[in-house]
Amino acid sequence: MAPTLSGKKLHPLVVSLSLAFMAGNVYAADAAESTDFDDIESVVVVGQTTNTEITPEELEKYQANDLADIFRFVPSVSVGGSLGIAQKVYIRGLEDTLFNVTVDGAPQTGTLFHHIGRVAIEPELLKEVEVQAGAGEATSGAGAIGGAIRFKTKNVDDLLDSDERFGGSLKAGYFSNDGYKASGTFYGRLTDSWGLLGSYVYVDRNNMEDGDGNELYGTSAKQKLGFFKVNGELTDNQNLTISYENRNEQGEFGARPNWPTLEGDTLYPMDAERETFVVNHQFLASEYINLETTLFHTQSSVEQNRFDRWGKYGADMTTYGFDIRNLSQLGQHALTYGIEYRKDEVSSQYLAPVDVWQNWAWDPLVGKFKEEGEVKGIYIQDHWQLTADLLLSFGLRYDEYSLEQVTYGDKTDSDGVSGNIGLNYDLHENWRVTAGYAQAMRGKEVGDAFTLEQAPGWTSIDPDLKAEEVDNTELGLTYHDEYWQLTATVYQSDIDNVIYDQLGRGVYFENVGKLETKGFELRGVFAYEDWRVQASYSNNDAELNGETVEGYEHIGLANARGDTFGLNVNYTLTDTIQMGWNANYVSSLNDIEVLQRGVDIGWIDQTQFIDKPSYQVHDIYVQWLPFYDETLNINLAVQNLFDEQYRDHSSVGDYNHVAGWEGVAGLYEAGRDIRLSLGYQF
Repeated sequence: MAPTLSGKKLHPLVVSLSLAFMAGNVYAADAAESTDFDDIESVVVVGQTTNTEITPEELEKYQANDLADIFRFVPSVSVGGSLGIAQKVYIRGLEDTLFNVTVDGAPQTGTLFHHIGRVAIEPELLKEVEVQAGAGEATSGAGAIGGAIRFKTKNVDDLLDSDERFGGSLKAGYFSNDGYKASGTFYGRLTDSWGLLGSYVYVDRNNMEDGDGNELYGTSAKQKLGFFKVNGELTDNQNLTISYENRNEQGEFGARPNWPTLEGDTLYPMDAERETFVVNHQFLASEYINLETTLFHTQSSVEQNRFDRWGKYGADMTTYGFDIRNLSQLGQHALTYGIEYRKDEVSSQYLAPVDVWQNWAWDPLVGKFKEEGEVKGIYIQDHWQLTADLLLSFGLRYDEYSLEQVTYGDKTDSDGVSGNIGLNYDLHENWRVTAGYAQAMRGKEVGDAFTLEQAPGWTSIDPDLKAEEVDNTELGLTYHDEYWQLTATVYQSDIDNVIYDQLGRGVYFENVGKLETKGFELRGVFAYEDWRVQASYSNNDAELNGETVEGYEHIGLANARGDTFGLNVNYTLTDTIQMGWNANYVSSLNDIEVLQRGVDIGWIDQTQFIDKPSYQVHDIYVQWLPFYDETLNINLAVQNLFDEQYRDHSSVGDYNHVAGWEGVAGLYEAGRDIRLSLGYQF
């Protein structure tokens, strides 16, 4: 019998290639002459042309302050929510709950509250951001059915030259819409082989204004971040990095922070915090042993004070585990294999006195709720340089999921095998074709902390629940020469057995059908002398059981977005002055049929239709380095230059015209924001 993915047959080509490899079709290589860490090159994901890397230089020029700023230039990624704490990231229309997000290898998992985001990072810390669109290789991590985002933070070696011992930077920024930001970073070499970095960032924002000059109530917030990292060489062939990050955001927001708050509406204090502790160890003994170990522990929490109802309510998420992988160079094969383990613990509880919350609880005898989940994985991925022009990749991973609802005693588990195959083929010195097919699976993970509560007699998980299974297929063509890089990609992703909690049944997770995303992306980059121009186009259709998805009814799952056009122009005026312009146009989505579920459960008599209007947003920047040693950096950026009034398509659509759904809508985005920053580096 052929290997299966939770009962689903693997692609025959994946099976045959994987079994052939594991049967021993590899060749040993000669002994390595060098074991320097600098000689190890990263292995690309084969068969995908839409993967993107974001650099800190790009983020600095436009003075990135949140997730929307970070992913502004990535056509396959969008961010909805406007407000920092409410922002959600989407890759090809799929919400970030469906992909693997890591910070220095530490997974950021779970959902604390479905009306706020689950991904948070300070752009100031970032060395690079890698975006993998769609399911990919076996090394992508558990649950990466929609893709992966990997945040990598800076260390001392990224900031100091080899002959420098100590340095630092001080930055101050002002936002006209509306607030300021200050940061201090200090770093130095403790010895010739060990370095230490510490950073503190503070952001204070008042209520923003939209493009029409209307105040966006409930959008003021304070953000604090502390970061610490030490790295160095244990021996000539061992590296160790230890990092700690503490991020806090607090303010007074609406009851649902990702929806608008009207003047006079009640605002509720909310405090969100995340702590991430990571240990990365690398041991390079030979070309056969390049062992990387990651240990991680992340704890996040949110507390909201609904003082007009049940009082304070808190949620906590703890994630810990490890990933151990080895890279072996075996002739023409680069073989990566390893194991990973993750434990998630989520809990929520009423924090007010019992007599305050009991009348609001579904069960007055239970005021604290907990779930625990585990995922264990083992994987193998081979990159085979079959010829000078052909790189072939294939791999397998096995994952095992288990979930226990500690408070109520229910359990569920699942397991499955996922295969992938991809190729990069150089047709000509200027032309490359890529193709990839990947499977991935995900079992039921811990639930949204704010919805763990059950009424007496409820069952919140379908006893026959199946794991989610995805098939992702991509085909790409790239042209590159001295000045141009042109890329075209077409893709289709089908997620079967989608696990979802539909409206109207309390909390009940079941398999609701198939989520299909398909589309194509075009991107062109031209670089000549002092000019760099990038243009992009992204088309994506996302449907659940043939119906267009929408961010209100499919919260935590997916959201529809119109065709997106991007143009980014950068020009180096002198050795000390750079300037740039970025434009995005999103075409309209009209007559989206909604409230099908509302009809099913009798909340409304017939389905309704909503529109998502088109919009265009322009940003500009000028960066001036007055001194050639780059000690002083002056940046002027203007976001939303022409004060466009718009609601991002990746936010909740506007339901205000539907009787009974007044107030359901996403926040408008901020209007024009003039950002001025001054940075001093020593």
